[in-house]
Amino acid sequence: MKTQYDCIVIGGGHAACEAALAASGMGCQTLMINLRFDTIGEMSCNPAVGGVGKGQLVKEIDALGGAMGLVADRSAVQFRQLNASKGQAVRSSRCQSDRKQYKHHMQAFIRDQPCLDFWEDKVISVEAKDRQVTGVKTEGGQHFLCSAVVVAAGTFLDGRIHVGKEITPGGRIGESSSRQLADSLRALGFELLFFKTGTPPRLDGKTIDFADLVPQYSDKQPMPFSFRTESIPASQKLLPCYITQTNETVHNIIRDNMHLSPMYSGQIDATGVRYCPSIEDKLKKFSSKPSHQIFLEPEGLDTDVYYPNGISTGLPQDVQDAFIHAIRGLEHVRILKYGYSIEHGIIDPTELHVTMETRKIQGLYLAGQVNGSTGYEEAAAQGIMAGINAALKVKGKDPFILGRHESYIGVLLDDLVTKGTEEPYRMFTSRVEYRLVVREDNADERMAPYGYQLGLVGEEPYRKVCAKYQTVRETIAWLQATRITPAPSLNKVLSEIGSAPLQRSVPLSDLIKRPEFHYPMLARVREDVPVLSPDLIAQVEYRIKYEGFVSRQLKDIERFQHIESIKIPASLNYDAIPSLSKEIAQKLKRFAPRNLGQAHRISGVTPAAISVLMVYIRKLKKGSNP
Repeated sequence: MKTQYDCIVIGGGHAACEAALAASGMGCQTLMINLRFDTIGEMSCNPAVGGVGKGQLVKEIDALGGAMGLVADRSAVQFRQLNASKGQAVRSSRCQSDRKQYKHHMQAFIRDQPCLDFWEDKVISVEAKDRQVTGVKTEGGQHFLCSAVVVAAGTFLDGRIHVGKEITPGGRIGESSSRQLADSLRALGFELLFFKTGTPPRLDGKTIDFADLVPQYSDKQPMPFSFRTESIPASQKLLPCYITQTNETVHNIIRDNMHLSPMYSGQIDATGVRYCPSIEDKLKKFSSKPSHQIFLEPEGLDTDVYYPNGISTGLPQDVQDAFIHAIRGLEHVRILKYGYSIEHGIIDPTELHVTMETRKIQGLYLAGQVNGSTGYEEAAAQGIMAGINAALKVKGKDPFILGRHESYIGVLLDDLVTKGTEEPYRMFTSRVEYRLVVREDNADERMAPYGYQLGLVGEEPYRKVCAKYQTVRETIAWLQATRITPAPSLNKVLSEIGSAPLQRSVPLSDLIKRPEFHYPMLARVREDVPVLSPDLIAQVEYRIKYEGFVSRQLKDIERFQHIESIKIPASLNYDAIPSLSKEIAQKLKRFAPRNLGQAHRISGVTPAAISVLMVYIRKLKKGSNP
């Protein structure tokens, strides 16, 4: 085992995997350190990938050359397209995963990756000299030297597990926390804050009564996450989830014991996940609701374990026994593992540059839940960006930064480092200003060129992406150039589909613009219509039907890019700008925004202050006295 590496990645979760694969994939000699290899890629919470806003992240990670999408496709036991009845801008993919298969496939990626070594140990300190990372030390006495470190410790950073009044150190049930690593980061000048998350109990499917429960089946035509997955094979077995719900009896049991919940007894003072609350939180915040849905999710093909999504809890075991057995279908269920709350350390993400490098220590990158986010997908997105930028730093190249106007990842990172977060951060489509343009279905078009330039996407898959969108452009050009004239046969077809008759000659694209008219219908009126796959048809239709909306959003992006293009000199003395208040000057000094756009998104920085900055920077560029 070498002792000198370009990059070291601490952790074995979703952020760590993507960081290690990215850095090594770009040719950096990389070492991944985790306590055990067999927990690499562990799905600590629910066995699922994607969801609203999260599916977009997975598609972007994949198009940059990441592993999560491929692993999700190979291990999925159910695929669902969420918001399928709505527009493309808010559609999101989600899959139910086989927990064992997911980590099996991820471990294979790690094991087979060139330039990537693995070491089983616990990192106890990050070493730095003159504010520059120099290496790490482990509990086993190893000292590894490096130029860049990615800390992706998840919930293990000074983690504490709560079940009722019982508190045990740990980052996951049965696994120790990283207290010494947390102390090491404190010694480097970082303040640790604490967030709270949790998980529900695990149930024995053999003892669940499914007879009266509502099944939720996989989509008939599964859509893969990865643009490198041709299709999901028919031989891949898919399973249903089942829906049940809480009731007033369940609620009364929980209310009567609310004082025993760590969150409400004063035992935990940390902030929890607003958008994925515990069952205790739900009863407090939505007290008038008579019931809450529970999704019983299978954990795999060769196991009877079910994950009851919707009843995360930190209540004592006897209370969990009581309320779970009051739920329809679970009256006689056997609880295999009880739910718990976990309190874990985070670093304020405003301590980071948008590259994921810390402001205090050069070469030190943080990724995942240590930055205050929640979710596998948010962690993986940060991981791949941290790994890419660590590799670029080692190579002496410019950093890789994604903008808000071009990616969900760009929004995620910009939100974290510019605005910070007072609660675990979760991605939603509503956070993305330009979601008509930044969609799940065109993630490969947006991100694959970057992945190719970075060396993480191969020649063949990249050429396929280029050919795909060339076909889309050529088809749209043909539809716009090819005209159709009124005829009885045409108007009969239009009448049959509830569309108005044609009164004059129009391009074929005008027919597509009609809400009720779709591309396959063209074959009924012309024989020379290009035959396209369903995904290409979706691309063509979207671009034609929403052309006006997309054009307006592209103009908004142009205006956005203008303010983003006005760079703020790193040496700018905010105190010397007389029209800035001291409070705003202090905030600007603390966040050190790269450009006026980022400065504008800092909480408390007013539009008037941005105008002052714009004028001041222009005068500096002209060489006049500000």
